[in-house]
Amino acid sequence: MYAVAINVAPIFLLILIGWMTVKVKLFKVDASDVLSDFVFKIAVPTLIFRTLASADFHGASPFKLWVTYFAGVAVTWTVGQLVTRHVFKQDLRISVVAGISSAFANNIFIGLPLVGRSIGSDGIVAISILLVIHLPIMMIAGTILMENATHKVLGGEKRNAFAVLKQVGRNLAQNPLVIALLLGLGFNMTGFTMPEVMTTVIDQIASMAGPAALISLGMALTKYPIRGNLRIAVTMTALKLILLPACVWVTAHALGLSPAWTAALVLTSCVPTGINSWLLANRFGIGHSIAASTISISTLFGVLTVSFWAWLLS
Repeated sequence: MYAVAINVAPIFLLILIGWMTVKVKLFKVDASDVLSDFVFKIAVPTLIFRTLASADFHGASPFKLWVTYFAGVAVTWTVGQLVTRHVFKQDLRISVVAGISSAFANNIFIGLPLVGRSIGSDGIVAISILLVIHLPIMMIAGTILMENATHKVLGGEKRNAFAVLKQVGRNLAQNPLVIALLLGLGFNMTGFTMPEVMTTVIDQIASMAGPAALISLGMALTKYPIRGNLRIAVTMTALKLILLPACVWVTAHALGLSPAWTAALVLTSCVPTGINSWLLANRFGIGHSIAASTISISTLFGVLTVSFWAWLLS
């Protein structure tokens, strides 16, 4: 258990440090936007490129990895949405926001550093492969479901699925994570050796990805106060931290995924809810409090559940 704490505790301590820097007014909350841009556009893509450029995939297929993770997402999202709709008797649009809040893991800002500390390069390879399609699939599904729900509740014009896919496709082509993955895989296939000077620079930038991501997340959490319907937020938190990793764990074993990739997927699925659920709620103008509360509550209790899953995997 001590070894688990060594890997998990620093993750949440760095989040706390980021949160405190804003609370004691050392930095303004807007500073988190600049730092998160650095993480998303430079640091994490550099880490992904470095990992994949030198990775040995051992002939492993990414499809089992994707099926494993998104099977868990599908089950958890469905349960979250149905519980919010039929048990808590909420608007269909709020049910969609609650569903995505229960299934949208913070893979970049928490999952990647956690897997890197706990598993190492094999785990980073798995998360890098997941990240390429994670955000597009989650945002496509969330946008289509929200537009359908809005149409049913309010009426009006509804965009077809092709228009949504076209928009997401344009965004995907400009996504730094996707570009980094393609460059890393391309360099890997060439068999070239990176010049020592470039290796040093890349290593230094990549080493900043984890700490900078966690601190920027802590700073950003000051934007998401706990308020509104706490019963829904607590329920979605329980689904996020317990049901999603449990489904991923079961599916990984059923499909025979390697121990390293199984551990990587379970760990990244058990981290707190990502801020994209709030961004979706903000875009459609409903469900802000549920998304914000789920983000904050899941982060608050995440240290316990992440420690549990890390201990179980060890």
